[in-house]
Amino acid sequence: MSDTTNPNTTRTIDVPTGDDMRALGERIAHATRGGDVILLSGPLGAGKTTFAQGFGRGLGIDGPIVSPTFTIARELDGRFADDSPAHLVHVDAYRLGGNAYAPGQDATGRLLDELESLGLDEELEDPGAHTVILMEWGEQMAAALAPERLEIRIARPIDTASGTGATAADPNSELTGDGTRIVTLTPVGAAWQGRDLLD
Repeated sequence: MSDTTNPNTTRTIDVPTGDDMRALGERIAHATRGGDVILLSGPLGAGKTTFAQGFGRGLGIDGPIVSPTFTIARELDGRFADDSPAHLVHVDAYRLGGNAYAPGQDATGRLLDELESLGLDEELEDPGAHTVILMEWGEQMAAALAPERLEIRIARPIDTASGTGATAADPNSELTGDGTRIVTLTPVGAAWQGRDLLD
């Protein structure tokens, strides 16, 4: 993995393999503490669950870390780097925010209603002293729910086999399942400033 910026701002990292993505998740877990919210985004197959597996390993969680797509949220217990108890709430917001809007309701309002019906709204707005939230597909509700957060965006490589220097905007290019991922870490809020996320 290579890191291209300083520790107090947005950082961009090249992550060449699945093992490297797990190692990155583990390193980020070592920098977390109770009350943290981490928003993980990227296209399908980008490596979000692979990152989450490493994150769980970094918290010493013994159970398997799988995508919570069909359960919306999974709760697991482990320990933070300082050996205090850690309660991980792993949320997949992919299926949240459907089309059933109340009159005048916006997308954020709909998401908040769904989270409330699942009992997750208070936990996301104010995680407990030993709770860390890892939310996949949560970027659409970031401002509403978590003014202090770590945003992690994973970009997949583009197939440039067409020989035309394809880009993500090129209709002839396709996201690939292989290759180096580009991971961007953006700390938002005072709680994240000054933490070395890649220690």
